[in-house]
Amino acid sequence: MSLILFFILFVYLMAIGFMIYGFTKVNSYEYIGLTPKTKFSIIVPFRNERDNLPILLHSFSKLNYPVELFEVILVDDNSEEEFQIYSSGSPLHESDFGFQVSIIKNIRVSNSPKKDAIVTAMQTVNTDWIITTDADCVVKTNWLLTIDNYIQLHKVAMIAGAVTYDCGNSFLHHFQQLDLASLQAATIGSFGINKGFMCNGANFAYTKAFFKELNGFEGNDKIASGDDVFLLQKAMAKSPEKVHYLKSENTIITTKPLDNWKYLFYQRVRWASKTSSYQSSFGKRLGLVIFAGNLGLVLGVGFGILNFIPLLNIVLLFLLKFAVDAILIDKANRFLNKSKMHFLVLSSLLYPFFSVSVALYSLFGKYEWKGRTF
Repeated sequence: MSLILFFILFVYLMAIGFMIYGFTKVNSYEYIGLTPKTKFSIIVPFRNERDNLPILLHSFSKLNYPVELFEVILVDDNSEEEFQIYSSGSPLHESDFGFQVSIIKNIRVSNSPKKDAIVTAMQTVNTDWIITTDADCVVKTNWLLTIDNYIQLHKVAMIAGAVTYDCGNSFLHHFQQLDLASLQAATIGSFGINKGFMCNGANFAYTKAFFKELNGFEGNDKIASGDDVFLLQKAMAKSPEKVHYLKSENTIITTKPLDNWKYLFYQRVRWASKTSSYQSSFGKRLGLVIFAGNLGLVLGVGFGILNFIPLLNIVLLFLLKFAVDAILIDKANRFLNKSKMHFLVLSSLLYPFFSVSVALYSLFGKYEWKGRTF
C-alpha cells in the first residue's frame, strides 16, 4: 500500500515540478511607455453588489488611462437591491469620473447567469477589446495602460491576468489566499509550457471579433460557471498563438475573500464542477493528478490510523508534498503579494481533506451561489 501511495505522490511531484518550471518561463511585463491607443469595454456582471460597486468604480476613476478610451458596462443580474450610480446613498458623484458608465439588465437565455450577462453586454459594445471583471474587485492605476502597451507590441487576441485577495488576519482568509496562489501558479505555469487551460474571469480580456470567431459560449452554456475557462480552452484549441498570459504587477486585480467556510466550500465546488467538461485534455489530466495526490494523502492518514502503513511513511508523504507545494505557492505569492505566507503548514494539513471533499461533492451535490441553487 505504501508503494502505491508513493507512486501517486511521485506523479504528483512531477506534475507540480512542471508547473514550477512553467512559472519561471513566463516573463514579467511592466512596460507602459507607449501612447495609449486601445479602446476597451469593461463588462461587470453583478448581483446584489450595492456595497462593492462604488469601490470598483472609484478604482476605475483612478486609472492612468484616457477616459475617452474606455467605457464600463454594469450588467444587473436580477439584483434584489437596486444599484444606482448617483443614488443618494452612494459615495459616488458625477465629478468623480469622466468615463462612460451604464447599467443594463441581464437577459437570461441559458443556465449560466454570468455568460448571459456578458452576451447581453456584447450587444452594446462598440470597441474592439472587452475586459471582464467582478463587482468586488479593485484595479491598479496602470491596469489598462499596461494591457494596452502589451497589445500594441504583441499579436494577441486574448489575455489572461492575475487575481489576488485583500486578506485580513484570519486563518480563513489566508487559507483562501494560499489556495488562490496555487491556482494562479498553476495558471501561469501551464502557459509557461504552452498548455494554458485556466484563467480568472475577474481579469480576462479578449477582442469582440475573437469572441465571435469562437462562437462565444456555445457548447457550454448549460454549465452554470466557466465563462472564463471554457472560452480560454476553445481559444487555445483554435488559435493558441493568439492567447497570452500577462504576468505583470501592474495588472494584478484585488478581490475580497469570503468570510464563511460554507460559502467558500460552495465557491470551490462551483469552480470544480466544470473540470469534467474541460476541452483541454491537459487540464483534465492535471486535475486528476492533483486530486489523486490529495486523495493519496487523505487515504494515507486513514491507513495510518488503522495501522495498515507505518506512521513514518505518512509523515514522509506529507513532507514531500509540502516541500514541492511550498515552492510553487511561494513563487506565486511573491508575485501576487510581496508578503510572507501565513498559516502555510496548518493550511497544508487541512487542504487535502478540503480539496477531496470539494471534488467529490462537485460530482453529485448541489451548491448555492448569489442566492441561487445550482
